[in-house]
Amino acid sequence: MSGLLVTVLTPCFNSGQTIEKTLECIENQTYKNIEYIIVDGGSTDNTLKLIERHRSRLPERTTVISERDNGIYDAMNKGIRRAKGHLIGIVNSDDYYERDTVEQVVDHYGNHRYEILYGMQRTYLDGREKAVVIYHHDFLPQQMITHPTCFVTKATYEQFGGFDTQYRSAADYDLMLRYFKSGEVVFTPIYRVLSNFQLGGMSSSQTGVRENALVRSRHGYLSKRKYWFVVMKSHVYELLHRK
Repeated sequence: MSGLLVTVLTPCFNSGQTIEKTLECIENQTYKNIEYIIVDGGSTDNTLKLIERHRSRLPERTTVISERDNGIYDAMNKGIRRAKGHLIGIVNSDDYYERDTVEQVVDHYGNHRYEILYGMQRTYLDGREKAVVIYHHDFLPQQMITHPTCFVTKATYEQFGGFDTQYRSAADYDLMLRYFKSGEVVFTPIYRVLSNFQLGGMSSSQTGVRENALVRSRHGYLSKRKYWFVVMKSHVYELLHRK
């Protein structure tokens, strides 16, 4: 499927310290039929200058949007609406793909109208490799899959909707549970490292823990009693670890 157009999105905001590695991973992809969309939230640091410095090495179909937004999920939704690719991947501005990530995704694509491909993720904490993981979609009611590795058909977003911006850190989990519960979306695991992910953001915080529990509760996978237990436990953790 060498003719298949794949869109990759990068949401960013004041990402001058990290975005070059992300840009380089797009430049070095072994699969070349890529549309690249950068959705910048109006950065005030050197992010846009770095993007411009790399512009000649990025795919010919590169679009940069720079304007204020309502957070990372709003930025992702903007990029999805503009995407022309059959498959859409999202790599954040402090993460990066393997050189053959897009090639692996295209090779494993099952040609289903509603399909999500996902793979293994190498995680880092404070610059040190922590683990290589893959969370299988069969366990989505208990555990989010590795979203930074996901590539989703444009038709899936169009049919089942994008990210719910009421969430600060768990809109990706809500999205995947909606798709999973539909019974119409095919999930295709790829047992190769596709993404390198930096731990320590909102999704790794106690706020993220609470939001994940809230999403599971709203989708009927966690009782209200257990949800409030998770909430109280996370608040206690914060109190004990407050500096």
